Amino acid sequence: MPRIWSQTIEAHRDAVREATLDAAAALVAERGLTGVTMSQIAKDTGIGRATLYKYFPDVESILSAWHDRQIDHHLQELLQTRDRTTGAAERLEAVLTAYAGMLFHRRGHDGDLAGRLHSGRHVAAAHRRLRDFVDDLLGDAAAAGAVREDVPTGELTLYCLHALAAAGDLDDPEAVHRLVRTTLTALRPPDTGP
Repeated sequence: MPRIWSQTIEAHRDAVREATLDAAAALVAERGLTGVTMSQIAKDTGIGRATLYKYFPDVESILSAWHDRQIDHHLQELLQTRDRTTGAAERLEAVLTAYAGMLFHRRGHDGDLAGRLHSGRHVAAAHRRLRDFVDDLLGDAAAAGAVREDVPTGELTLYCLHALAAAGDLDDPEAVHRLVRTTLTALRPPDTGP
């Protein structure tokens, strides 16, 4: 098969996949989780049901793929936030602020959908990537003297992620900023004093 033909087929597959994920997300937002069917997704995507079944076996697999895409997008945003900032302490603050902001903005996420999607293997892998990412940031900040070294960075990573998870339950952006400041204060090296 000529290379250009392969690229065209791959681009078409990607376009169908993305349109399917977008249609499913819109249907969930409009009708809730139980209101989404393969027939409706196919109709809203503009493809036949038989074609849709070639890509995905069921609604659950479509929603998992959509969730994977969302997770990847969030992790990319955090990487970009890190890369736009210089200085280990500043990078850590920028990333933790961005992470808390993401959690704040996704509050009100459909509880049933969240429960079903956040229990998959893909989520466990994403959490590992997030933990490793934050752990590296904390290690860099500790090496620069900006983060306490009396607690292992792995424990500080878990502390940060669990503390900032509360941002998803807050109703005020200022409360999110206070939460981030409190978390960052706890990371500072202890005062060695005289």
